[in-house]
Amino acid sequence: MPADATKPASAAKKVRIMLWVLLAFIVAAGVVGYAVLTSTRPAPTAAAPAADAQLVREDSHRVTTPATEKAQLVEFLDFECESCRAAVPLVEELKKEYGDRITFVNRYFPLPGHRNSGTAALAVEAAAQQGKYQQMYARMFETQPQWGEKQDSQAALFRTYAQDLGLDMAKYDAAVAAEATKDRIREDIADGKALGVTGTPTFFLNGEKLTLNTEEQFRQLLDDAAK
Repeated sequence: MPADATKPASAAKKVRIMLWVLLAFIVAAGVVGYAVLTSTRPAPTAAAPAADAQLVREDSHRVTTPATEKAQLVEFLDFECESCRAAVPLVEELKKEYGDRITFVNRYFPLPGHRNSGTAALAVEAAAQQGKYQQMYARMFETQPQWGEKQDSQAALFRTYAQDLGLDMAKYDAAVAAEATKDRIREDIADGKALGVTGTPTFFLNGEKLTLNTEEQFRQLLDDAAK
């Protein structure tokens, strides 16, 4: 085989490795930022005991539905988080590869340092109430470079996404404003904190919090769990 034939594959592998290193760096930075933010706040007088936390609840968003479930992979995510966005292509690949055996579950975990992450979660949950969770999820990450890191509210922009998806806007507006929708997101955050989530994305496989270093390691863990 000519030597040049191996170049595209080699280059692609290098790009994937660089992406994984960047992802790991951003996750670490996010954890540090979260720690700095929370260290300046007074400790709550009463925290929910970890025993009350649930990794997956009945209303959690299951984005794959295998006929025979071998395992569950839960991701706590933030729509304004750059590392979450960087992980999307890989996670989508893994869904296609393992979605017939592993239930992928998404849970909200907007970080306090992101001005519009909570607003984005509200918009996504409001869309979910009309059966458009995955469409709004995808839209948020696709457009993150346009609205991420902005200090003014992006609620009006997110409303245009809902219109583009053909949602009933009266129902959408009511859902965004509803305390029940906010409580739905707060519940995910409370569970995440009780389970030791401090940054995003954070993955749990069959109840075990993962510490990931490489894509190969991630795939191997899923391979083992899916057998």
